[in-house]
Amino acid sequence: MSGGFHLAQLNVARLVAPFESPQIAGFRDNLDRINALAEASPGFIWRATGVGFDSDKPGGDIDPMIIPNMSLWESPEALAAFVYRSGHIEIFRQRHDWFEPTDQASFVLWWVPAGTLPQRLDAFARLDHLRAHGPTAHAFSFRARFPAPAPEDLTG
Repeated sequence: MSGGFHLAQLNVARLVAPFESPQIAGFRDNLDRINALAEASPGFIWRATGVGFDSDKPGGDIDPMIIPNMSLWESPEALAAFVYRSGHIEIFRQRHDWFEPTDQASFVLWWVPAGTLPQRLDAFARLDHLRAHGPTAHAFSFRARFPAPAPEDLTG
């Protein structure tokens, strides 16, 4: 566990068709089930909801075809268990049916002090940072993880 920090994650994907389209039905019809699975997973803390995060309420600050997901977890291991070793993997394997391929990073991790929530603009800035600079302690990936900051970093 990370002590005084929790792991934040943002992932984004661009739909191949509008959210209401029959082509997206498999994604749309499983969204509530997968979100509930995440929320019931060990190590889950929080998930962003509302305008800009719920697929039927796109944010006005980005392309409405982009679906963002942001959540907070106790550890990278807890998040990885949900992503790769739960019912989520079934949907994850079908992502190419619903989302455009990309050659850019679409997933970013970073640490936040326990008791705080990640912010939308900061999350997108961290994704941009990862795309521009590669993995750093500021913004990283599962393949290139960085440890949580030391507890004394909370004071400075």
